[in-house]
Amino acid sequence: MKTYSPTPEDVNREWFIVDATDKILGRLATEITNRLRGKHKPEFAPHMDMGDFIVVINADKIKVTGQKLDKKMYYKHSNHPGGLKEKTLREMLEKKPENVITAAVKGMLPKNRLAAQQLKKLKVYAGSEHPHAAQAPTTLDF
Repeated sequence: MKTYSPTPEDVNREWFIVDATDKILGRLATEITNRLRGKHKPEFAPHMDMGDFIVVINADKIKVTGQKLDKKMYYKHSNHPGGLKEKTLREMLEKKPENVITAAVKGMLPKNRLAAQQLKKLKVYAGSEHPHAAQAPTTLDF
């Protein structure tokens, strides 16, 4: 028996839409990451981008457990002395709720160039409107 190795012609990408209303952030990000990588497919290969396109709507209506709204911090640095900036999850949800889901998914992807390619297939929107109706995404429930 020979080992199967997929080729780029074997990749079959689909479009899915996920409603993030009342979903827990970490559990939602885990499912999205598996779909972006293509781990749900039997022909999965870790060295290839086999995943699907994911459109997330209502990103501003996610839920978190415990006191994460005030205690979970997001950091960025300007590369200048004293340039460390921090925001709480509550502040991030008020300004750019799309970045919360994107950051959670990005942290679960492998740290390589393939992850950047897979992250481009994630489309996150704060409201229920999205410009991807032409792709006819199917609804995905977790």
